Amino acid sequence: MVTRGLLPRTLPEELAGLVDLALDLRWTWSHAGDHVWRQVDPEAWEQTQNPWIILQNLPSERLAELAGDAGFCRELGAVIAAREQYLDEAGWYRRAHAGTGLRGVAYFSMEFGLGEALPLYAGGLGILAGDYLKTVSDLCVPAVGIGLLYQVGYFRQRLDAAGRQQALYPYNDPTSLPIQPARAPSGGWLHISLDLPGRQVLLRVWQACVGRTTLYLLDSNDPLNSPADRGITSELYGGGPELRLVQELALGIGGWRLIEALGLEIDVCHLNEGHAAFVVLERARRFMVRHRASFKEALWATRAGNLFTSHTPVAAGFDRFPPELIEQYCRNVCRDLGISTTELLGLGRVNPWDSAEPFTMAYLALRGCAAANGVSQLHGEVSRRLFSSLYPRWPEREIPVGHVTNGIHVPSWDSRGADRLWTEACGKGRWVGVLEGLPDQIRGVSDATLWGMRTAERHDLVRYARNRLALQLGQRGMPQDAVAEAAQVLDPDALTLGFARRFARYKRPYLLLEDPERLARLLTLPHRPVQLVVAGKAHPDDEEGKRFVEAWMHFVRRPDVRRRAVFLEDYDMALAQELVQGVDVWINTPRRPWEACGTSGMKVLVNGGLNLSELDGWWAEAYVPEAGWALGDGREHSEPDWDPREADALYRQLEAEIVPEFYARDVEGIPRAWLARIRASMAQLAPRFSSNRMLQQYVEGSYLPAATALRRRSADGGRLARELAEWEARLAQQWSGVRIEAVEARRVGDQWAVSVVASLGEVPEGSVQVELYAEPREGGTPIRVAMDRMEGASSGATRHRYRACVPGSRPASDYTPRIVPHHGEAHVPMEAVYIRWPG
Repeated sequence: MVTRGLLPRTLPEELAGLVDLALDLRWTWSHAGDHVWRQVDPEAWEQTQNPWIILQNLPSERLAELAGDAGFCRELGAVIAAREQYLDEAGWYRRAHAGTGLRGVAYFSMEFGLGEALPLYAGGLGILAGDYLKTVSDLCVPAVGIGLLYQVGYFRQRLDAAGRQQALYPYNDPTSLPIQPARAPSGGWLHISLDLPGRQVLLRVWQACVGRTTLYLLDSNDPLNSPADRGITSELYGGGPELRLVQELALGIGGWRLIEALGLEIDVCHLNEGHAAFVVLERARRFMVRHRASFKEALWATRAGNLFTSHTPVAAGFDRFPPELIEQYCRNVCRDLGISTTELLGLGRVNPWDSAEPFTMAYLALRGCAAANGVSQLHGEVSRRLFSSLYPRWPEREIPVGHVTNGIHVPSWDSRGADRLWTEACGKGRWVGVLEGLPDQIRGVSDATLWGMRTAERHDLVRYARNRLALQLGQRGMPQDAVAEAAQVLDPDALTLGFARRFARYKRPYLLLEDPERLARLLTLPHRPVQLVVAGKAHPDDEEGKRFVEAWMHFVRRPDVRRRAVFLEDYDMALAQELVQGVDVWINTPRRPWEACGTSGMKVLVNGGLNLSELDGWWAEAYVPEAGWALGDGREHSEPDWDPREADALYRQLEAEIVPEFYARDVEGIPRAWLARIRASMAQLAPRFSSNRMLQQYVEGSYLPAATALRRRSADGGRLARELAEWEARLAQQWSGVRIEAVEARRVGDQWAVSVVASLGEVPEGSVQVELYAEPREGGTPIRVAMDRMEGASSGATRHRYRACVPGSRPASDYTPRIVPHHGEAHVPMEAVYIRWPG
């Protein structure tokens, strides 16, 4: 949905097109219009990179001057035409999946990182959500974003003279953000109502244009609300549990009401983390109203269209709320759903009847969605372990959580030089469709071209780092000579290491600093100079993380390294873009398996940077020796001496492998082995870890099947959903009567003939499946063999004999019979957790 923006001032007719250009956040990744904005106001463009602010503050005299500049108007017309062509193109989705019936996807996220002009993110989760929306636009997938508009967003970091982190909270003035009010059919500002204890809160709706798609944002800062309620959307991840709960009610319940108020046709709700899980309840409620269904019937119908993506690698990271808080704030929700608060609390608990257990949003998301995934192959394994308690007695491998490894929106993160190199090698359409052929094309780039690009990027980073360091020193009130010295830090031709991330213990920001003297020696090698750029924030409440920041600040101020190491404060998207474009080696040191995915290292790939990373998250599946370096042994460690041992390995890799290879030059001054590694990284990994691949996986593996299942369950007023609800209710009531009474295995040639006597009690024989199960061997997949009921072999109405033949290459004891729910339209065990083993 693309709407024409309104500016609170009149522009000359010749410049009217600037409004829609300024409001389309496509300028955060497509730089075709940069020159236009630079001409409009060079100083404001350099300082803000925000066309909407430039347009609002431009003097009328300058507007008149531009309107009379024929050359400028021609260039503006070309940029407008290019945008219109982009909007009119069919795109990958329309070409590949025309007529498949997916009407729309709503992507719910607590944060969105589209650019510094719209700072609604804290870290990787939000930046992923921003990259997702940009890719939706490029591939023309019918999806929109649903989020919250925060009044101050996430904190900004300032370091004082002693190196201690201070938290600043600048106000997000909506008039300066590239957003517009969403209009109701009556023409007024669209508001969504949210019922809270004793009152009704109004949520204003804003919209941001992101190329071909739209991000909708809910905002409680309306004068019609009380002062306390105006602060609901005050701060991202701020306040205590009560504020967080109300924010998540606004996102989930308010988000679905927003969809209906706008008349959007949505088949799939994609929950980016559990924060938005309340949407499954509101979506079910609306189905109940339309079809006069019960809550369980409505949940069975709508659950088919809900997808949950978890980003959390440890149970402590899930949002949990005290039961009394849920009872206080969700009474109206329970009333409208026709369920008790105990039933609602049960949806967010491992044990639904444990009154002391808190309410966990991730559990509600799992029970309200028909599919779930982690964000890397390793994280999928970790998530199956984390969620195993919700599926008692099911093998961990069969816990219904798959994985779709994250990717990055390449055009948002590549440098101009890298973009030029990829364009010359692979063409302009490389990141807006299929990715086949890119590896072979990039391998054809010459060493001289590749090295020239890398050298230029490093020079750009050094220039940027010096300017940013001088600015932060000046704002800290340092003497002029200290500020001037910033122009001398770093060497544009030295091996440049980058380390930037959130300063939390599990990311081990202290590992590279384990032996400061050894690190200093590495940085001060006279003939093989090495330099380090560090950035990162600690959460305002994380005192340990702030001490890590302070330790790094103390190190970079040492006289022997202060020109070889810098700490750049306020790590944000703008700084991240410069770092991933310019560093030679990106270092990542999380404690395995606590990095669910991590996308920062993906961003260096397109720019020819290399990764030195723990075998965790995405790097655990990406690492190949010819394309980077691995830290650790691929296992989990909790030994107290492991960190020092791994720090030693990190130093040794840098000293013995990485530094020598970078400086091993031929007669032309080119590091051939280093460039071979870069070429392998760019060819093998950059396409594979782009958000093109990620979104195509979601569309084909999740969205299209979900939309089809939703249509089937919703047809005829939800007939199939009622059937499924009755099927599940009968299983719940009568499962105690299901058991395996006897097992017999005998050798028949090269197979085992296994027979089982099963008693099904009152459960209809067609509602279950009797199987043989065997654990996989050597990393394979589990063996599941459906057993056939032997006709005439039943003993009474409820006892049946089943038979199956399995390979005799394994002992008969490897195969275990079991009984599981069975329905052709149900996802087992996602939607029916019952299972019965012998005994």
